[in-house]
Amino acid sequence: MVSSSEPVAKEVNKRHLNVVFIGHVDAGKSSIAGQILYLSGQVDERTIQKCQKDAKANGRESWFMAYIMDVNEEERAKGITVEVAQADFETETTRFTILDAPGHKSYVPNMISGTSQADIGVLVISARKGEFESGFQGGGQTCEHIQLAKTLGISKLLVVVNKMDDKTVNWSKKRYDEIESEMVPFLKFSGYNVKKDIQFLPISGLRGTNMKTRMDKKVCPWWDGQCLFEALDVIDVPPRDLNGPFRMPIFDKYKDMGAVVMGEVESGSVHEGDNLLVMPNKVKVKVVAIFFNEEKVKDKVNSAGLGENLRIRIIGIEEEDIRPGFVLCSIEKPIPVVNEFVAQMKILGLVDNTLLAAGYNANLHIHSVLENCEIMELFTQKIDPKTGKPVDPMKKKVVFVKIGDVVMCRIKVTNMICIEKFSDFQQLGRFSLRSNDKTIAIGKVTDIHA
Repeated sequence: MVSSSEPVAKEVNKRHLNVVFIGHVDAGKSSIAGQILYLSGQVDERTIQKCQKDAKANGRESWFMAYIMDVNEEERAKGITVEVAQADFETETTRFTILDAPGHKSYVPNMISGTSQADIGVLVISARKGEFESGFQGGGQTCEHIQLAKTLGISKLLVVVNKMDDKTVNWSKKRYDEIESEMVPFLKFSGYNVKKDIQFLPISGLRGTNMKTRMDKKVCPWWDGQCLFEALDVIDVPPRDLNGPFRMPIFDKYKDMGAVVMGEVESGSVHEGDNLLVMPNKVKVKVVAIFFNEEKVKDKVNSAGLGENLRIRIIGIEEEDIRPGFVLCSIEKPIPVVNEFVAQMKILGLVDNTLLAAGYNANLHIHSVLENCEIMELFTQKIDPKTGKPVDPMKKKVVFVKIGDVVMCRIKVTNMICIEKFSDFQQLGRFSLRSNDKTIAIGKVTDIHA
């Protein structure tokens, strides 16, 4: 990439990864993210002192690190993250964009939006007595977040067992092992290869222990593994197609000397001056400025590629004519636009233990799209368990399916949406269905010519 300023030109030689922090409410995600920014020098002592003062005024003195990420008054008053907060830091080899996702069940759509922009995930588990159990066993969000992360393309997870310094834990190896032993079977059930895809490590997000530097043996004599920064620095993610057609799902937009769209580059690259399409409304636009983060001179670049979270100023379209879920893409090979598609779907849970049949309505989440949808048809098809592909072209209609079933189906959405077949483009072909604040199914698009 060629930068318009010297500081950015130095930074972009490093690899870039988007890391989303997920997990049950109160697990400590925002505090960990704030601590990372402090330890990496992105936040100074003056900011920390102000956060401490503000937290004390709200009667939440121990939450001051979370205030670095949770900046709006609603979040501070409630003590929970609502929107996906974003920040940047870097290590010796990698530039990271932090995405701090909400953990409360009421804000799962926002969690999905943040996770869809990420390359890797940090699943935060609270070791405090009762908190792990309420998040994992008591209908909390730990399980749903794991399944959604897998569906949304998070192939690698760091599972950080937080609050190990709490008086109910006191760096107990027994408690750490108990949590790991309960988590492993569910991670396997959700599709993760625990040996290759998962890494556990203990930390204290509030104190910063085992985060930037390795654990002091005097604090925790039984741990001899990596610290969080080390684990993030060496984590490996599957390569993407550098030469693919440009694709950037839009998750937000605003007006500022033209329309500014925000999103992560999922394929190809973009250059200042490029002519592109906004889909599904097929409007030709021109790129007039590209920013890595906020619209500041130091963040302005001439081009950007895979995995970058960008703000792109475009002309040729009004801001009010753009919606989250639209896709900025190449003119030569635009993204397909459909209102029906065929999918393979796994049923995770149903509202009030009902059955799922044709005519079922739900909310569809696919990349940054959120649309109402209806299951138009259900049918079975023999699937090769080794390849995951159909081995028998014959389809047999079924009346209903239940929890645990894998089924083929035809889905219709209210408005035209931009999607890809999973076999062609995994990031834009995964989806989840939700109803009544509950994830009921996950799936992949198998055919866009329904």
